[in-house]
Amino acid sequence: MEIELNENEKIEDLQFKNLKIIQNKKGFCFGIDSILLSDFSKKIKENAKVLDLGTGTGIIATLLCGKTKLKEIIGIEIQKEVYEMAKKSIKLNKLENKFKIINEDILNLKKIFEKNSFDVIVTNPPYKKKGTGIKNEEKKKIISRHETTATLEDFIKVSQELLKDKGEFYMVHRPERLVDILTAMRSYKIEPKIIKFVYSNKNSESKLILIKGIKNAKPFLKIEKNLYIYDDDGNYTDEINKIYNK
Repeated sequence: MEIELNENEKIEDLQFKNLKIIQNKKGFCFGIDSILLSDFSKKIKENAKVLDLGTGTGIIATLLCGKTKLKEIIGIEIQKEVYEMAKKSIKLNKLENKFKIINEDILNLKKIFEKNSFDVIVTNPPYKKKGTGIKNEEKKKIISRHETTATLEDFIKVSQELLKDKGEFYMVHRPERLVDILTAMRSYKIEPKIIKFVYSNKNSESKLILIKGIKNAKPFLKIEKNLYIYDDDGNYTDEINKIYNK
């Protein structure tokens, strides 16, 4: 299929079910955090209606279309340029019947969707609090990495409003925000159920956390086995190779 690429755009082969993604080399490209979240959330139920908050290039939604039997996934992306790029990826992968995308601020979603209308919400939100960390010069990278348009609490509050009762919430984030995350989830009645810590290797500090919550569930938290990206020789671990289908 002929897809017209803009300057600095490239097609990345995801090496899974012939799926591909379009990225801008000078923009914010997806990382392993999105790959890990798509794998962490792949057990969502058949025919689920899924919402991807802050979908970016659509990497998580695209992979979930291949990994699950979801009925529909809707991605929300505030940046017009990134939204347009994701639309082309949807067309490239022939996912128009499964994957829809909306160019909108997540704070406006209650004007678009009815309350309690999604079975699952996945999100890879900006990690850094507004005003913290070194800011990148590229505006689109700042929006992707820093809470400039919506806060962590906003993402959780919106999820609570749009999830059905007992609906599932999946997030990837940074360990330094764990207390903020758990506090907000409890506050908005999304009960934390599973946490998985991700490490570069066995000698490093945790750099990522994967979290599953369930709306209006009873308290019971499980800490899963740690996930290590690299082995002692600097190669991907067996678990990571399995996630990458290698």
